[in-house]
Amino acid sequence: MKFKNIIGGIACMCALASCEENMDYHEYSNYDKDYVAESYESVIGLVTNIYFKLDYDFGQIYSGGMLASASDEAEYAYSSNSICDFTNGSWRASNALSNTWSASYEAIQCCNQYMDEFQGLTFDDLRLNDDYNAQMFRYKNSFYEVRFLRAYFYFNLVRQYGAVPYFTEMVTTDNVNSLTRTPALDVFSAIMNECDAIVDSIPGDYTQLGLFGISPAESGRASKYAVLALKARTALYAASPLFNTNNDTELWHQAALANKAVIDSCLANGFSLVNYSDLWTSENWSQPEMIFMRRYYGKSDVNSNVLEKYNYPIGIDGGASGNCPSQNLVDAYEMQTTGKAWDEDGSGYDSENPYENRDPRFGMTIVKNGDTKWPAYNTEAIQTYYGGSNGEPASGATPTGYYLKKYLIPSIDLRSTSTNTSAKHTWITYRLGEFYLNYAEAVFKYLGSADATSAEFPMSAIEAVNYIRKRTDVQMPEFSTGLSNNDFWKKYQNERMVELAFEGHRFYDLRRWKEGEKLSSLTEMKLTKNNDGSISYIRNVVSRVWDEKMYFFPIPQSERSKNSNLDQNPGW
Repeated sequence: MKFKNIIGGIACMCALASCEENMDYHEYSNYDKDYVAESYESVIGLVTNIYFKLDYDFGQIYSGGMLASASDEAEYAYSSNSICDFTNGSWRASNALSNTWSASYEAIQCCNQYMDEFQGLTFDDLRLNDDYNAQMFRYKNSFYEVRFLRAYFYFNLVRQYGAVPYFTEMVTTDNVNSLTRTPALDVFSAIMNECDAIVDSIPGDYTQLGLFGISPAESGRASKYAVLALKARTALYAASPLFNTNNDTELWHQAALANKAVIDSCLANGFSLVNYSDLWTSENWSQPEMIFMRRYYGKSDVNSNVLEKYNYPIGIDGGASGNCPSQNLVDAYEMQTTGKAWDEDGSGYDSENPYENRDPRFGMTIVKNGDTKWPAYNTEAIQTYYGGSNGEPASGATPTGYYLKKYLIPSIDLRSTSTNTSAKHTWITYRLGEFYLNYAEAVFKYLGSADATSAEFPMSAIEAVNYIRKRTDVQMPEFSTGLSNNDFWKKYQNERMVELAFEGHRFYDLRRWKEGEKLSSLTEMKLTKNNDGSISYIRNVVSRVWDEKMYFFPIPQSERSKNSNLDQNPGW
């Protein structure tokens, strides 16, 4: 999230399972509503605190593990890490593997109380300030922001648990522990209706309001485009097989409309696709592709090196390894010259040089054997072959043959003698590239062909995907027209896996598509160095635990013990 100069320091401490009728308005002291309402900074601080509750996936929940390592994108280097419980059979209601339930409802309760108790303030003591109009705009606009945030947290809940309790007013402790689950499609509908209700009231660009005191930092707040993006992603999930069990084509129609609205609105207002490599720098938040983002770590715009410590290769000073890209992901990168998969006839794949002529996004996402200057202070080539300086059998060495590059800042130097030890990291919540892919999927499912267009949808699914592939630093061959539906769907899924790798999508994409069986195994690449210096590449398939119940998370047993009306998800 592009979020710099919003004053914080006030915490909402109200969780669904243990809600109190009075909010804890300060991190250290209990102040009542009237006390907080006297201070503009305290009131706005309540909203800031809700922003800080936005999710991100840099390994903060699972001691370094990202959800990519719980899908077929990656494998975590240490099998004892809690992220491995998703795939080793240890996942259960008493080991629910997520704080999404409690964290989201805590945020929702904070939203509800803010909406209920802090409207109509005037802050008369500030009237003589030069920026009073800007301050009052921020205050009045904050209620639209909070409605967006509340809808966003509900989306996260439904994506993960399916049906969940839905409420938009403060609830007492007694009432909260008697709530029942609202059907998933009903909650999705409520989210989209909320987006429709606020989209024309919330600004697209805060800096164009002509208010003294409004700075570029305000672009970090929820905007019209973020609202459109939330509706569009929600509509896509609602139309997907996990939720759309009757394959209602009207849901795909609505998803296509919503994602088209994001693209059209963004393009008309200065957004654009950028170089893929520019999406992963410390300044990525400033790129015109970004719609909504979440700054990394803590309650201020601070620097960090935790992501690098978790994922720089073993054998690099300061590196501990972690989320290691899988061969499944590597296989998704097509050949650049032909646009064909590695195992297609005529692709140009060379088994002795398997990484030559691959989609350029491969090199921007994954560290492979022989790479140099990774990270920047490393003077030796990466060696992921058995016995190599970054390979097995060293503890923590990559089990897949690869290390992660995407999102890491290579200028961060983890040597004890370095002063360049941290940088800003930003988690991408919504970016324009996602919505070209979302649109392609929805319009394909609605119109029934990847080439089909209509007066309502003049851009075909093929054309939408090709916009992604034509990035200046990617330049992959365009999808050809005339693909069969099966061929397009396979290539689309492949493209989505490549474009959105390690952005938190794949884990949920396979679930919403009802293709969880793809998580029952993972392919590693084992490298050995021969006496003549050549490298042998051997594929190794490892089994993982997959069960149909895993399409949804279990409701934490601790929550069900407090509320007997919370029926458990099937199988758990």
